Amino acid sequence: MNKKPEKKDILGLLARLALGGVFIYAGLMKALSPAEEFGYAIESYKVINAQLSLWSAYLAPWIELYAGLLLAAGVFTRFNTLFTGAMLVFFEIMLAQAWFRGLAITSCGCFGSGKGNSISLEFTQNLVFLALAWAAHKYGSAYSADKAVAKP
Repeated sequence: MNKKPEKKDILGLLARLALGGVFIYAGLMKALSPAEEFGYAIESYKVINAQLSLWSAYLAPWIELYAGLLLAAGVFTRFNTLFTGAMLVFFEIMLAQAWFRGLAITSCGCFGSGKGNSISLEFTQNLVFLALAWAAHKYGSAYSADKAVAKP
């Protein structure tokens, strides 16, 4: 009984894979770079001190990487879309406070320590990622590991 896939299921799958890919890429770029570079980017937001920034720089890439892998595979899909969405909201808050305070952020640290985009562009980009998180949450369970192991 093969039924034709619905458009919303395909949309959810694509959103889940795209957002998972973004988090995998972002986590890898940061994990492969010296933590001090990302720590400096975190410190430039002037929210936490240097020591906490460095600890965050050690921890955040791995959280992003594993969240992206689980999301792309469709493991704990509903929870993981909420988790990645919450991370994106947190990133938006950090970008917004830096933007409103007029801080000179040369690299947001979003995808490693390389030259970043303007804060307004990163803010807008994260809104797109939030839309992907919503679509993945709403429709992303159809072709997932969760669905494959679920009892009929």
